Amino acid sequence: MKKDFIHEPFELDLKEPVDVCPRGGHSVSFFELVYIVSGTGIQEINGNEFPYREGNLFLLVPEDAHHFTFKTKTQLFFIRFNKVFLQTKPMTATFLKRLEQTFSNHTFQGPVIKGRDNERLMGNLMENLMMAMKSKNLYTGEMIQLLVQAVLTGVAQNLMKEDMVEVNEMTDHKAATIIQYVHGNIYDPKKLTGEHISSLFGISKTYVGRYFKNNTGKTLNEYATQYKIRLIENRLKYSDMRISEIADEFGFTDKSHLNRFFKKLKGVSPSAFRNE
Repeated sequence: MKKDFIHEPFELDLKEPVDVCPRGGHSVSFFELVYIVSGTGIQEINGNEFPYREGNLFLLVPEDAHHFTFKTKTQLFFIRFNKVFLQTKPMTATFLKRLEQTFSNHTFQGPVIKGRDNERLMGNLMENLMMAMKSKNLYTGEMIQLLVQAVLTGVAQNLMKEDMVEVNEMTDHKAATIIQYVHGNIYDPKKLTGEHISSLFGISKTYVGRYFKNNTGKTLNEYATQYKIRLIENRLKYSDMRISEIADEFGFTDKSHLNRFFKKLKGVSPSAFRNE
């Protein structure tokens, strides 16, 4: 299967409306937002089919494979960016955190913008961005940068809602709040101890583990450990950070500590996992 590459930190690509998709199946080596300007049809992502319509926005991550089947004349708008763009733009630091947290479950292959109001807001941003691309004004580049920032922020806000995949209508509100707390403090092990959480949420130290498992099916330690290992995997996949830097970010005492933790759960060292 063909793989697409980009040669700049980010690219914008507005296609003309066509009746038949000119591209077959292909994979991407970058992050790609695919906005449906107009038309209807099916987009297949990693073997899963998703109907699309005007106003839908899809997010592809490196190694995702996809292709379109147009039912009606379709116009597509692509925003492509790579890890260099994420690492060199401070404005997207929060978005990167959202991405790696969402990567941990990778259940967002359908449209990433939910709700009519959010779709209208994103549609306005996309329309302004497409207009800015046609402009030749002095500050067009800065305007495009700001609009891309707004788009990424909007996507990040919607993806935040997808973090709570373990929570359903039967989950106790306090347990859901604890899950959000774990997500927000996964980089600080001292804040994830049973003693600290029991004190913070007003649950006895002896009961907090059982309470959490009753509501999520996992102990607090199991949940935090599995969540952390998925985020570390994504650091190894999608960043150039050294193993020692990842160890420091996630609160390990040193690189050896991270190696032992990772190998115990994955059966390979972080370096071997990255090389694969």
